[in-house]
Amino acid sequence: MAAMMQGVQKNTLYVGGLAEEVNESILHAAFIPFGDIKDVKTPLDQATQKHRSFGFVTFLEREDAAAAMDNMDGAELYGRVLTVNYALPEKIKGGEQGWAAQPIWADADTWFERQQQEEEMRRLEAESRAANQAAEDLRRKKAAEEREGEKEDEIDPMAKAEAEALQQNN
Repeated sequence: MAAMMQGVQKNTLYVGGLAEEVNESILHAAFIPFGDIKDVKTPLDQATQKHRSFGFVTFLEREDAAAAMDNMDGAELYGRVLTVNYALPEKIKGGEQGWAAQPIWADADTWFERQQQEEEMRRLEAESRAANQAAEDLRRKKAAEEREGEKEDEIDPMAKAEAEALQQNN
């Protein structure tokens, strides 16, 4: 729980369950009784250009945000019940913290390590494939030699008789 609370922004509130009619000025008016507001955002859906049923209200003071959350969570606005919680930090594509949370070069060391590990894995896989191929070639060679040995054991009876006759004549 403490790890989860670590990323919480205590003066910014997430406000969910917004009706379509609610805009940033209505949201501002609904929360202004609890204290001075620094910012109000309602992220837009790129396709429809309407808000996505939630918004963020940032207060200047943490205490004001806490009072607003206590009073507005479960409250009704334009016929919809609101969900009000502390907002988590914004995540923008990439990484556990998001690319925006760190400088671009911060991931360089881990990137190089991953590249080295991937290269090592490719090298080991190639060695393994080569060893497996060599073992298969050896197995085939031994099987071929065994087949040749079986053929030598099976001497043609006619040739055997001729060899015996030659030995008796000598």
